[in-house]
Amino acid sequence: MPAIIPILCAVALAILTGWLGGCRDAAAVKLADRLYALKLDYPPGAAEWERALPRVVTVRGGRPHKLTSFAEIDDDTVHVTTASCHHGSRLPDPIKVDMRAFYTDRDLYLRLTWKDATPDRALMEWLSDGTRWRNTGSQEDGFGLMWDPSGQFPQFNCSYACHIQDFGVSRSSFHASNKMRLAKEGTWLDLWNWKADRTARYGFADDRYLDHEGMKGDLPGELFSPNSRQGQAVAPGVQPFEETDQPLYDGDRQPAGASVPPPGSRAPGYLVERPAGGRADVLAAAEHRGGEWRVVLRRALDTGDRRDVRFIPGEPHGVAFGLAVMDHTLFEHYASAATERLVLLNKVQEAGLVDLNAE
Repeated sequence: MPAIIPILCAVALAILTGWLGGCRDAAAVKLADRLYALKLDYPPGAAEWERALPRVVTVRGGRPHKLTSFAEIDDDTVHVTTASCHHGSRLPDPIKVDMRAFYTDRDLYLRLTWKDATPDRALMEWLSDGTRWRNTGSQEDGFGLMWDPSGQFPQFNCSYACHIQDFGVSRSSFHASNKMRLAKEGTWLDLWNWKADRTARYGFADDRYLDHEGMKGDLPGELFSPNSRQGQAVAPGVQPFEETDQPLYDGDRQPAGASVPPPGSRAPGYLVERPAGGRADVLAAAEHRGGEWRVVLRRALDTGDRRDVRFIPGEPHGVAFGLAVMDHTLFEHYASAATERLVLLNKVQEAGLVDLNAE
């Protein structure tokens, strides 16, 4: 049997006793308060993931995409600009994300699983009716992971990066929008964005960072551009995907000519460049099955990039992170509010757990 099994049994016992540490007089820390990664000598497979230690991270405040209409939130619902990024006049049920982790000598593996009855894999997709292309206005699912590598923020969660901009009140009129950015210069967070259409095409999560100016790619430049003739226009007021617009490329990635393909033909709403360099550090394998999304991320423990979080086995406090889930939207996301941490248990810590199990 793999060596992982006695370790996991010991960890299960530790959960029951409520202690983590290499000896009896170690500091008391409840396992349930952390996401713990155990060491493997090989990449995890299905059997390892089933035995892994789950950490359920609850995210709240988004707008759900359901098979039936959601009467509680109408089309005119105003964005409630709170630090936790809640949206809507009545908040929907939270989403519970099952997170599990392993690591090897080289790589970290993270698996995220959450329920979603409507897999949304196409952003602003084009559909042909046989006479013209029409844009469906479709959206995509996704999530973002923010990491606080140097512990700059006590009790870290997503609220540190959510700030109101363009706030204004004039008599009965009110306007405001939220922007993901940090309040102070010189601070930054590592950011991984997985998108069910755009990044899933090439099996990655976009590796970015967040500073006081907003989101930036680890490698500068834009990977995503609208597949839109009007999107290339420079005329003022012209917007992509409007009624008179047409795609640049068809579903076979060939230039869309004057003729329109048969009814039901589809073309992507966005063109995606294959990532390179630091933008391609986070690999992602995703599937939707049985009403659930399941995404496995893989990234080197240390990429050598100064804008990337380093994962250090044995570091007792680990790395704080925040999680946001997008359901058929680019903006109205669900966000975690609790302080979450990932801790990589080293061999000494694992040995202590085995010794505890033997007593």
